[in-house]
Amino acid sequence: MSAQLANKPRSVGFLIHDWHPEDAAFWAKTGNRIANRNLAISIPALLLAFAIWQMFSAVTVSLPQVGFQFDTNQLFWLAALPALSGATLRIFYSFVVPLFGGRRWTAIATASLLIPAVWLGFAVQDTTTPYWHFVAIAILCGFGGGNFASSMSNISFFYPKAKQGFALGMNAGLGNLGVSATQFVIPLVITFGLFGAVAGAPQLTAEGKQLFLQNAGFVWVPFLLVCAVAAWFGMHDLAAARSSFAEQAVIFKRKHNWLMCWLYIGTFGSFIGFSAGFPMLIKTQFPDVNPMAYAFLGPLVGALMRSVGGWLSDKLGGALLTFWVFALMIVGVFAVLHFLPEHGQGGNFHGFLGSFMALFVLSGIGNASTFRMIPVIFRTLHERWSANADADGKAAATRQAGIESAAVIGFSSAIGAYGGFFIPKSYGSSIAWTGGPALALYGFVVFYATCLAVTWWWYFRRGAETPC
Repeated sequence: MSAQLANKPRSVGFLIHDWHPEDAAFWAKTGNRIANRNLAISIPALLLAFAIWQMFSAVTVSLPQVGFQFDTNQLFWLAALPALSGATLRIFYSFVVPLFGGRRWTAIATASLLIPAVWLGFAVQDTTTPYWHFVAIAILCGFGGGNFASSMSNISFFYPKAKQGFALGMNAGLGNLGVSATQFVIPLVITFGLFGAVAGAPQLTAEGKQLFLQNAGFVWVPFLLVCAVAAWFGMHDLAAARSSFAEQAVIFKRKHNWLMCWLYIGTFGSFIGFSAGFPMLIKTQFPDVNPMAYAFLGPLVGALMRSVGGWLSDKLGGALLTFWVFALMIVGVFAVLHFLPEHGQGGNFHGFLGSFMALFVLSGIGNASTFRMIPVIFRTLHERWSANADADGKAAATRQAGIESAAVIGFSSAIGAYGGFFIPKSYGSSIAWTGGPALALYGFVVFYATCLAVTWWWYFRRGAETPC
């Protein structure tokens, strides 16, 4: 490789040309530093996105206490709508980085989270605020869920194949901490006047206790402003990442796009669905336990293990790790079933909690291992298809592999995010039909078995089509 590539990449403003992360000299001299700088800004921005996305999971339980006359079904929809909105927005966010640039879009997307945060802060201060306002805010919280697809797509362009497991694992794993953060921070900050009189008067519960629900939204505002400014002035756009929608849309013809979407439902879909449904499941099955004392633990360990999973995937291979994740998740679900009470009798909360913590750990590792598989799969396919091409043809194939990998990472994250709605909804349906969640859990076992089979057949077994 020429000495030019080993020097600082040619740039115009924040737009970098000639980005060659696979070249060892280029990566060692300047690529690593620039990539890590963008990752360091991306992580807190993504953490805040997850915090806003799951904000209503910690707010809905307090709305009736201060006088809002919403019934249980309405409160359920407020908790569920961000998941539906975020998953749908991810479909569109999957393709925006190559169109607008990662720096520009990260700044804009982070700033957009100010809308639901500020609106919620004002809405909760007036108990006559109509329900549709909260519905609109909940839908806008989906902006945070959408940000994940664009963030992961953007970071994938900066790193060489050998480092992508670690980079994507760090970005997503530490970003996922936003789920745990919102469930820990909001119950804390609504108990005192964090911003004084500037943020408004407290609300009174029926017992005369003061709550500052506005802090649930306002607490994130200064951090969102700092991250949006940092993204605008500190991150970079890559010319190599620029592509048209047509170049990205080819993924819809790729079998492996749909296979990885299926697997990601099993990993991230489980993580976000378990996170959303865990408090509700505790409350219905163990009514003497305070669910908010434990709600943040699962998302916390799952997010941390995603970072570990990225590192392990680089060392062991994504397919091997994913295969064993699904095998052990089946065991974990049977353990949960074993510790559940039957018809309101018996059960063991500590066994239940431990089994679910294992499921969170496994889903966190699987989130990283599936994402590690995607760039390897598409690089392998394009190298195979361009085996007889000349140097220009091979370079074009490498570029297209990167474009498709980023698009699949974003699109699969969109499909997987629907788990945030369907898992808690399946709990509710199972309880309504049978009196308990066992039917839903047995359904999870069947689904994980299909994920295990897909991983083994296409990616893990000897002679697999695209071993990774």
